[in-house]
Amino acid sequence: MRIIIQKVSSASVVVEGETIGSSSNAGILALVGFGQEDDESKISVAIEKIINMRIFPNEKGKFDFSLLDIEGDLTLVPQFTLYADTSKGRRPEFFSAMKPSSASIIFDKLVNCAREKLSPSRVQTGKFGADMKVSLVNDGPVTISIEL
Repeated sequence: MRIIIQKVSSASVVVEGETIGSSSNAGILALVGFGQEDDESKISVAIEKIINMRIFPNEKGKFDFSLLDIEGDLTLVPQFTLYADTSKGRRPEFFSAMKPSSASIIFDKLVNCAREKLSPSRVQTGKFGADMKVSLVNDGPVTISIEL
């Protein structure tokens, strides 16, 4: 599983002109991709890593607080392109990405796990397989890659 987290002051996801997820609160936007070898055993570990990552500053500017500490929002966006192989040619290949039918099931379980750990109102999502327009205000900027 590959995850890119970004500390944001706001984030939204639009599909076919309709906003399906939006947060104007500080928090994390997480782009999530699944590899062929991934399974459900990584879901809880991934959510714990995301919500406990200390990327929010204390009064001295040091990264000291997590999403849980600041009671921030989490926006989860499925993104198979995190598994792009660019080693040959100019067109990325995605052979190591999980097949959509399996990945959509794991993404839904990831979202449900996040909603259990936080609360449903604090978790926004993209739509698996959709052409999404993702907007965010990256705060810092802070962008961190996680591989599980």
